[in-house]
Amino acid sequence: MLKKRLIFTLLYNDGAFMLSRNFRLQRVGDLEWLRKNYDFSRISYSIDELVVLDVTRENRNREKFCETLKALTDQCFVPIAAGGGVESVVAARQLLRSGADKIIINSSLFDDSNLSSQLSREFGQQCVIASIDLKKESIEGYSVWIKNGSKAKENSAKFLLNQVLEQEVGEIYLNSIDRDGTGQGFDQETLDYLPSKVGKPIILAGGAGNAGHLLSGLKDSRVDAVATANLFNFVGDGLKKARESLVNSGIVLPMWNIEMLSSISALDSVRAD
Repeated sequence: MLKKRLIFTLLYNDGAFMLSRNFRLQRVGDLEWLRKNYDFSRISYSIDELVVLDVTRENRNREKFCETLKALTDQCFVPIAAGGGVESVVAARQLLRSGADKIIINSSLFDDSNLSSQLSREFGQQCVIASIDLKKESIEGYSVWIKNGSKAKENSAKFLLNQVLEQEVGEIYLNSIDRDGTGQGFDQETLDYLPSKVGKPIILAGGAGNAGHLLSGLKDSRVDAVATANLFNFVGDGLKKARESLVNSGIVLPMWNIEMLSSISALDSVRAD
């Protein structure tokens, strides 16, 4: 049986980490706040991947974001995917050199469809994640929004999703704007807009506020991973308890050898000193 994944998402905005509700941002704290409330040398045992997105609206400072990304990679052994305003191979390389293992692209999927191919050739298709933000417009369906949820695409969601699936990307990060930050659970109806055979892993995001929501998403056969960006609902040992709940409910997640990883982390600390 294929293992599923639990992903934690951090939203970064000009030096601070944010809560988002329907893409409206609220500042929570800086890197020191995050370190105090989320010890990633310990949290890493409870998640399978970390996603870090630069959602800065104006005057995005790539160097500053990369410095923060480097700091987050310290003692965090799980794969890290980073994105936000990636419009070139050069920008992607900066993130990879700052500790990212994968690159997330969003608006560029539609503004420059050649970028995903360029990134795939340069770094490998498995390194490229396509992030798609969906918003329900009516009973008839959904629309795709880009530019941090500020601009809607004209074509139907189904058409645009198929367009993205034809690009050279390794995974799809499917995010609901309507459920974003609400803690009301995933909008699994968005999955109906995917073809019956996708052929790429699907990450479901937007709306998870507790372990039950994560379980509901992972029980869907179309979903390979679930992501939550809720900083408050999973603070402290929230992620640890959520993972234990998922495993106890029969979800097959990767099992980490904590003793071995702790030894490696301790050895790395000694070498750093």
